[in-house]
Amino acid sequence: MLLTYCGNLIRQQDTDRFLLSLLYKGAQREGLWALFAFHHEVAKTRDVVTETVTGQIRLQWWRDAVEKIYADEVLEHEVVKALAECIERFGLNKDDVLAIIDGRVFDLSDEQPETWSDFEAYILGTVGAVNKTALQILDEEEAADVVRDVCLQYGAARILCAVPYHLKRRRCLLPKEIMEAHDVRLTQLYDWGNVETMRPVVKDVLGRVLGDVQPKHKMLCANKKMAQLHLKQIVKCDCNVFDGRMMIDPPFKALRVWLNL
Repeated sequence: MLLTYCGNLIRQQDTDRFLLSLLYKGAQREGLWALFAFHHEVAKTRDVVTETVTGQIRLQWWRDAVEKIYADEVLEHEVVKALAECIERFGLNKDDVLAIIDGRVFDLSDEQPETWSDFEAYILGTVGAVNKTALQILDEEEAADVVRDVCLQYGAARILCAVPYHLKRRRCLLPKEIMEAHDVRLTQLYDWGNVETMRPVVKDVLGRVLGDVQPKHKMLCANKKMAQLHLKQIVKCDCNVFDGRMMIDPPFKALRVWLNL
């Protein structure tokens, strides 16, 4: 298999989405690579800047790059060029593409989602925005509630698995109201003290997103299975997201996803 620049980037940086792309062939696969590479570039903004203003400038650069694509001006950048081809080939809506950037503005604030509704809005603005555009590339129609539920499961799974990573950087994306309800304080967790107190918070989040949802098409079916594998791994570790086993992908993940389709 010949990888494009974007394909190789996603293979290295976002294995779940790379696996998902392999379910498709030809133009659709390359379109997904371009979309996911674009998402990776904007999603990593918080991790590659040290100041909020610098992050805002970086996101604005990507907004301007997208606007120029729709004005028939393509910047000399590998991901931008691939995204431009994807937009032209699949007729992607500009507002939907820009929404992927807008979903990452919250990352620059270093704040927690205040409520569960805010947590859902964050996931739907990030995972949901990418999936909405991916479904356009694949011409796969799903009911809005199905898209929402799968995105929430997958987004919550990724956020839970990333708790140790975020805490090392003095960040937390879990809802403040849930942590307060379980008397968990970030100041203790930032130094990895009292990590056991996170268990009830994790269980609370799991209880809100676990549930049966039945997508019709491959992409969301794969997303659902990936979410379930990660969520089951958390349960197997007794909801301790700091357990060393959480650093290893669920065994035979690719095979288990493909067998589920």
